[in-house]
Amino acid sequence: MKFIIYMEVKMKKVIFVVFITFSFIGGVLAHSGGTDSAGCHRNSKTGNYHCH
Repeated sequence: MKFIIYMEVKMKKVIFVVFITFSFIGGVLAHSGGTDSAGCHRNSKTGNYHCH
């Protein structure tokens, strides 16, 4: 019984760490490139100008 409780706690920790990791990765991998003073930039591949 103690083993099952231990595994449940361990899985919750693993799920939490994975969730936090992917939360940060999503923001980092959104796109590269700086923004101007309005928070916008031009996509060098398509030429589209967009804001965040």
